[in-house]
Order: sequence, then C-alpha cells, then structure tokens
Amino acid sequence: MVWIQKEIELARRPRGFHIVTDEILAHVPELEGLQVGICQLFIKHTSASLALNENADPSVRVDMERHFSDHLAPEEQVYYTHTLEGSDDMPAHLKNVIIGSSLTVPISVGRLNLGVWQGIYLCEHRNFADNRNVVITLNGE
Repeated sequence: MVWIQKEIELARRPRGFHIVTDEILAHVPELEGLQVGICQLFIKHTSASLALNENADPSVRVDMERHFSDHLAPEEQVYYTHTLEGSDDMPAHLKNVIIGSSLTVPISVGRLNLGVWQGIYLCEHRNFADNRNVVITLNGE
C-alpha cells in the first residue's frame, strides 16, 4: 500500500466550469504505478468547487454556469449580509456548499476510473479569482 500526497496550483481561470482533468493528471505520474486505489481531490478554497461531469460538449459547462448564477445562487440579493468582498462572493460560497470541495475517484490499472463522458471540473465561482490550490491524495497498490 502506498500513500502519495501533493498540493498543486491550478492555473487562474475566469468564472465558469472548466475541465481540469489533464492538468491534475500531469502532476501525478505515480498514478500509472497503481493497479487499484483511490484518488481524493480537495480544493482549499470556499469560493470554488470541484465536480465530475460531462467532458465532451462545452454547452454543458455554459448551462451549468447560467443555472447556478441565474437560479440557484444569483448575485445582488437583498438578503445577503456578506457583501464586503463583492457581489459575487456570497453566491460563490453558496455554490461551494452546493457543489462541494472534494472528489473521490477510483484508480484502476494506473488510470482514474472515470466514465467515458466524465471529466474533473474546476468550478470557479468568482469573477476575478486567484490561482486555486488542490490537494491530491493517492492511496493504492
């Protein structure tokens, strides 16, 4: 059994849903040596999230952003009291709670065992965010 843990910095991205599967995999070449295991991903921020979803049709990511921003957590709501960091900050925290900060993906024969149409998303909820830090933990044999 082996444990590997790395903290990486994802490139800065604009608000929206971005596929980062390849960027994450580039940081863990050790994955290829594992026959079976678990990859756990954790984003160290409260205004961005990680998710698994459609990796082929970019319209899915556009629709996700529109739905979350227009319906589930819109900006400029009169009942928000956390407003000092901008109109996008409180909605970003809400989206983080809804989507989540971590993912667990099985490892099989040296690869993430994702579905054919699944990719790892960085869900960036701020208009002007910094780079995002993700902790990657591999456990397997």
